[in-house]
Amino acid sequence: MSSDARRILWAQALRALAYGFGAVLLGASLEAKGWSTTKVGVLLTFVLAGTVLASVVVGTWGDRIGRRRSYVALFLALAATGAVFGLTDRFWWLAAVALTGALSTEVVESGPFTSLEQPMLAQAVQGRARTRIFGTYNAVATLAGSLGALAAGGPALIRDALGLAATSQRFFLVFVPIGLLGALLAASLSPEVEPTPVPGRSGVPLHASRRQVLGLSALFATDSFGGGFVIQSFIAFYFARRFGASLETLGVVFFFVGLLQTASFLVATRLAERFGLLRTMVFSHLPSNVLLAAIAVAPSFATAVALLLARQALSQMDVPTRQAYVMALVGPDERTAAAAYTNTARYLVRPLGPVLAGAAQQVALGLPFLVAGGIKAGYDLVLWRWFRSVPLADEEHQQPDAPATVEEFS
Repeated sequence: MSSDARRILWAQALRALAYGFGAVLLGASLEAKGWSTTKVGVLLTFVLAGTVLASVVVGTWGDRIGRRRSYVALFLALAATGAVFGLTDRFWWLAAVALTGALSTEVVESGPFTSLEQPMLAQAVQGRARTRIFGTYNAVATLAGSLGALAAGGPALIRDALGLAATSQRFFLVFVPIGLLGALLAASLSPEVEPTPVPGRSGVPLHASRRQVLGLSALFATDSFGGGFVIQSFIAFYFARRFGASLETLGVVFFFVGLLQTASFLVATRLAERFGLLRTMVFSHLPSNVLLAAIAVAPSFATAVALLLARQALSQMDVPTRQAYVMALVGPDERTAAAAYTNTARYLVRPLGPVLAGAAQQVALGLPFLVAGGIKAGYDLVLWRWFRSVPLADEEHQQPDAPATVEEFS
């Protein structure tokens, strides 16, 4: 692993630690403010909108500005976000800083940071080792984010010494040193992470791979839309409502879910080396969606949990392989734009899922599982049909027996 790759992983671990901490603290601190659900919803919408806007900016101008400069700017924005969220209750100040895109409500997010980290990792690690680095990259985020979430309550001794409540917004000030340290790591990256200039290019972020990237973006959006029907909070609600599962029991279940996700990131990269990126993506994801749909008809809590754990052991294998596949599909000078646009597509449609899942429950309590499984299985089949014959720009990741044309996709 190169020194640049190590620095990126350390920077990403710091950010995931902050996001795991902030994801729990944000909801608790907003509830403590006594704001209406509408006001909270609007602020979270600004957070989501900031992620989308910043990702588009990174995808369009990130390489022109410079990946390292853009990376430093995002970490400084993270520090500024922590300062504002930690020091003021004014809604419009919070909304404005949320639009920088530096804040996230998820630990393993697909925002502007990842849109820079993925192409920089692809640049820093060559050949098939690139697939393994994406597995490590996601495993680090999951573990660091879990530690951040665990620390979100704040150590009791520190709270007592400072006279702070467990939900105090002052804990957001932790983002300031994390953001500054991340900026130092970003600034220390070598010029090797920057894109290689291609003579004759007009500065258009996507050119040769534009059609393929747009097709992938539409498919990834479909997958994300289906996933929105069965977000973790909905699954917890379903288990509690149908089977009477306690909070303590659910905590144990989702702890093991996290462990399986982390392990699956690492296993997926080994499978991809043997069977290819696209095959690993599709043929691990497709059976996981059958298991997801089966949860709706599980006769007992034990069966439902077994199906969930089996599903989680497979469903996240497409994350590192998907990232590596996008980087292998396009040329080095298109990687930032490809990562940004495919990541942004996932964010745009995901909020619709929970709303429609609530409506589907009016028909049957477990219907969202069936809908999500069907949509996501359809995504797998179309992805395989469209892209199994598309050659990769990175020949070392070429799928076996892939033809030299893109006629099937076209």
